[in-house]
Amino acid sequence: MNASKTKNEKIRLFLVDDHAILRQGMKQLLEREKDFVVCGEASGAADALARLPASKADVALVDLGLEGVGGLDLIKSLKHRLPKLSILVVSMFDESLYAERALRAGAHGYIMKHEMIDQVVGALRRVADGNTYLSPAMSERMLNKLSGPETEASPLKGLSDRELQVFRLLGEGLKPAEIAEKIHLSVKTIETYREHIKTKLGLDDASQLSQYAIASARSEQPSSR
Repeated sequence: MNASKTKNEKIRLFLVDDHAILRQGMKQLLEREKDFVVCGEASGAADALARLPASKADVALVDLGLEGVGGLDLIKSLKHRLPKLSILVVSMFDESLYAERALRAGAHGYIMKHEMIDQVVGALRRVADGNTYLSPAMSERMLNKLSGPETEASPLKGLSDRELQVFRLLGEGLKPAEIAEKIHLSVKTIETYREHIKTKLGLDDASQLSQYAIASARSEQPSSR
């Protein structure tokens, strides 16, 4: 545990998820553990940035699929504003695409929402102790990447964080204007991102891109929100 805490002090947790029912369920499960207390919660990035400093949280549990400013952008802001805060991502997004991005943004761990609560608890204790948490499969993948060139890498790996966010929303069937409204950017900016994505993926037109994004979303249904 954090060296500044005594043995009997509880780990203070802050929950960030735009689904109130999921937050409530997670809170109830975590507070059954004797060493945890939920000290605050937020439904989005703006709420989290406003409430976290006063909460004196040790660990923030952050979902990536937030409305407006996404989870990755929130993590980057938290790393800058609250450098001592540990961040654990608990998400339905495919860890093979998002775990490394989350760590680069400033998170200390990544765990899928479908994992058992015991694994979430273990991950929380690990990041609260100042360590990093990844699933065994993801840890092995990253070690293999360090030891040599990655084989069969997804073409989506070459997208920037924002491009991947736009691609995911295209996969949900949203039009550029709808994406612009959802993530608080201009339609022109979204169209520029769409052009960049299309070029990086080697696709000819917007129709091909939409089809590819939707097919990608469907193929990841077990790991999608």
